[in-house]
Amino acid sequence: MKRFLYSVLCLCACLSMNAQVKYVFYFIGDGMGPNQVLATEMYLAELQGKIGRNRLGMTQLPYSGQLATFSASNGITDSSAAGTALATGSKANNGSLGLNAKGDTLTSVAEQLKADGWGVGLLTTVAIDHATPAAFYANVESRNDYYEIGRQLAYTGFDFFGGAGFHNPDPKYKDGKKEKKGKKKVTKQPAGSPNLYDLAEQQGYTIASGYKQALEKSKQAEKLILVQPTDGIDRSKKGSNFPYCIDGREDELSLKLLTNFATEFLQSRNSRFFLMVEGGMIDYACHGRDGAAAIQETLDFDGAIGFALEFYESHPDETLIIVTADHETGGMALGNSDYTLDLQLLKHQHCSAGTLSDELNELYKDNRQPEWDEVRALLEKRLELYTAVTVEDDEDEELHDVFKKTVENRNDSDVKTLYKDINALSNAAIALLNKKAKMGWTSYSHTAAAVPIFAIGKGAELFTGWQDNTDVAPKIIRLTR
Repeated sequence: MKRFLYSVLCLCACLSMNAQVKYVFYFIGDGMGPNQVLATEMYLAELQGKIGRNRLGMTQLPYSGQLATFSASNGITDSSAAGTALATGSKANNGSLGLNAKGDTLTSVAEQLKADGWGVGLLTTVAIDHATPAAFYANVESRNDYYEIGRQLAYTGFDFFGGAGFHNPDPKYKDGKKEKKGKKKVTKQPAGSPNLYDLAEQQGYTIASGYKQALEKSKQAEKLILVQPTDGIDRSKKGSNFPYCIDGREDELSLKLLTNFATEFLQSRNSRFFLMVEGGMIDYACHGRDGAAAIQETLDFDGAIGFALEFYESHPDETLIIVTADHETGGMALGNSDYTLDLQLLKHQHCSAGTLSDELNELYKDNRQPEWDEVRALLEKRLELYTAVTVEDDEDEELHDVFKKTVENRNDSDVKTLYKDINALSNAAIALLNKKAKMGWTSYSHTAAAVPIFAIGKGAELFTGWQDNTDVAPKIIRLTR
């Protein structure tokens, strides 16, 4: 009898070891290089008055490595090529989605698993047709071809999409920025092309505006698109991104809560599911060299990973969690002078660089010429400069000089970043706070830095060591078949 029981136990153990993965969480921190992760951990430690790290959930996963991120066409990738590599396992040219370097159509891990009968969800803090989520379902020459990308989304059959609205829901609006000479043009839409929200509904999707409406509508929905606005969707207008956490993102828009919701939605309808979760606003913050905002977005992203770890504890033999990034943004450096950091100073920043820029621009409204005293009062309120954060005489003079230039030149003095033109004084004030925190930047754009990858669960050991970003998707497929 004992021998029989022992044999049964051994058989069960073998079956468990060979069991296929049933639940895959694929986390992508857009723009999240190793220093974005480390800065967040060291910032948390400094808030407690110590030198070191307060570990994030992602860095406590038992397996880790690094990914190279270059694209087929450039040493420094853009988000569409990087997203394509992570989604399909193939290098792509900068600017294209779901196509290899020769222009051949690629199939993503999400599409392959959907064809195998899996539930599939894509969740992001930016638009659902932005580069990273789109890499999992779209095949276009230009990432700016937003209407065509959204049209392809409607035909995926994926179970769940969550994020901000479509970039270009109505075909009467032109896609992207003005095409430059030599750039690939976007798809020309035929007359009478439908609004993308209407098209998605025609393909069986239920559209929900905000978390509370999604809770109600999800009860009867077979496929769901959860869009960020909580006060209703204007189907004729471009979708906006989630607000930055530092600007007071509502609790119902936390990535942890939305990851929980997406997981429950997928699991209630499928025996197996794949969920990609993007922390998209990390990238936006780093394009603006906004250290405090980037840290808060990384914390929000890590909160979602925390939920996945709770799920893993209930399904340890069937779950795989992968956390990585598409590229590093901004060339964040920790240390810019002596051998010290003062990251805790970033706690004095109470809004994003973009919001501060908007508030400063409001002072110039109707051709007003604000006085330095009222501008300084705004810097005191929003960044605690001159109060909690000491501003030396030469630093004050520099800020004052930038202010005078903005009065003279208005918008001509704005700092151009990928996603927003920043008031020059906002940019200078944020830069000063970052400098005092001993955080430096090398770029307003992406860099070639390797990005981290962390993993836990069935087959997680495959994701260790130095790898390429094209290695991840094929390994996921291998573990699910």
